[in-house]
Amino acid sequence: MIFKPSPLPDVWLVAPEKFADDRGFFARTYGAEDFTARGIDFAAPVCNVSFNRHRGTLRGMHYQIEPKPETKLVRCTAGRMFDVALDLRPKSPAYRQWFGVELDAARHEALFIPPGCAHGFLTLSDDCEVLYLMSATYDPALARGVRWNDPAFAIVWPAPPLLINERDAGWPDFAP
Repeated sequence: MIFKPSPLPDVWLVAPEKFADDRGFFARTYGAEDFTARGIDFAAPVCNVSFNRHRGTLRGMHYQIEPKPETKLVRCTAGRMFDVALDLRPKSPAYRQWFGVELDAARHEALFIPPGCAHGFLTLSDDCEVLYLMSATYDPALARGVRWNDPAFAIVWPAPPLLINERDAGWPDFAP
C-alpha cells in the first residue's frame, strides 16, 4: 500500500499497490500491518456502505466523540466523489483546516481520517457508492457534526449540493 501524506496531520491518502497481468490486477486495500508499520493504530471492526443515487448529494460533516471516536478509511467503490476531512482537534497545528480530494472507483484510493476529524463528501456522479472501514460502532448519543458551509472552515466544494438532509444542513455555527 502507498501512503501519501495530506496537509493535515495523520490524514492520509492511501493507494493500493497494484499487481497487474492480462486478467486485470490484484491489490490489497487494507492491511492492519501496513498501518502499524507507519505508527498508525487502526483496526476496522465495522464496515459500512453508503449508496447515493444522485450527483450533488452531500453527506456530512460528521464525527463521533469520546469514548468511541471514529477513525475512518473511506473509499469510493462506484462513481466519483469529493471527500473532505476537517481537523477539529484543538491541539492540532491544523486545527479548523480541511483537506479535500476527489476519490473515484477507477483509482481505488482511500482517505484515512483519524479521530477528532469530521468527515463529509459530495457526490460528483449519479449512483455513487462509498465504502467505510470504521474503528467504532456508530453511537447516536456520541454523534456530532458541523455544517458543510460554516464560514469558520471555508471549505471549498467543487459544486453546490443539490441534495442534503435537514440534519446536515442545520448544524449550528461552529463554536470552539
